[in-house]
Amino acid sequence: MTSTYKVTVLGLGAMGLPMATRLASQLTVHGFDIAEPRLRLAEESGVRTFASAREAAEDTDALLLAVRNSEQLNDVLFGENGVASVLKKGAVVILTSTVGTEAIPATVSRLAAYGVALIDAPLSGGPKRAGEGDLLIVVGAEPAALESARPVLELLASTLTVVGDKPGDGQALKTVNQLLCGIHIAAAAEAMALADALGLDQAKTLAALEAGAAGSFMLSNRGPRILEAYSEDGAEVLSRLDIFVKDMGIVGKATRAAGLATPVAAAAEQLYLLGQAHGLAAADDSAVIKVVAPTKRTAAL
Repeated sequence: MTSTYKVTVLGLGAMGLPMATRLASQLTVHGFDIAEPRLRLAEESGVRTFASAREAAEDTDALLLAVRNSEQLNDVLFGENGVASVLKKGAVVILTSTVGTEAIPATVSRLAAYGVALIDAPLSGGPKRAGEGDLLIVVGAEPAALESARPVLELLASTLTVVGDKPGDGQALKTVNQLLCGIHIAAAAEAMALADALGLDQAKTLAALEAGAAGSFMLSNRGPRILEAYSEDGAEVLSRLDIFVKDMGIVGKATRAAGLATPVAAAAEQLYLLGQAHGLAAADDSAVIKVVAPTKRTAAL
């Protein structure tokens, strides 16, 4: 596929910008974000930016959405300034966000009225891996629509797993993924809080745990940021705590609908909710350790 293939990225935040930058290395990329600084950063990375989402989306082959939740999804596509009506027939909308399965059927139906298909493609991996094309992307999409989206998906993913042939299948698998991620982050925070309470050096403890059976991706990825949670500015915000409030809420709704008891996931959800209630919603999700242990004990000794 040549650079004549055009993709529009709406939402140039922590994940959207590195994805747009990665795509711009080989494709023509248009972008829009409501934050002016993000537009400037995108321009510096080879992305052509526009004054509105509708302008950015005109005549695009693929529209990549990096939105926060189902409400934003609906607003971006079908709201007062929604872009669905300006998309050309045959275009595809690639939904990379975790919004749950409930919002998908109505979105598919409304897009179909414009001759546009939805690619349900939630992803995992974080900003650094997004910029390197090293994401895990799980896809639910009709085969013909999926082929239209492959130039985008294959540039972003090192692991591209097609889990089903209908939109919603990707969201279902991502819900399972987020159950584990949410639990693992909470467990890592509890472990580091316990190490601190026992008077251990947290950095040495983290290194030892990573090398053994207790190691996990989330421990290695969030561990160093957990250790920065008590600093004046906290850890760099790479994944907001309130994202896991949303995601664990999606997990809870799915498990209840399935009649499935998931007490560990429910306990983890409560930690994120407590964090949000204590003003940590916009902090990095590693700040959940401050719910388990509001102050760092060894620092006070």
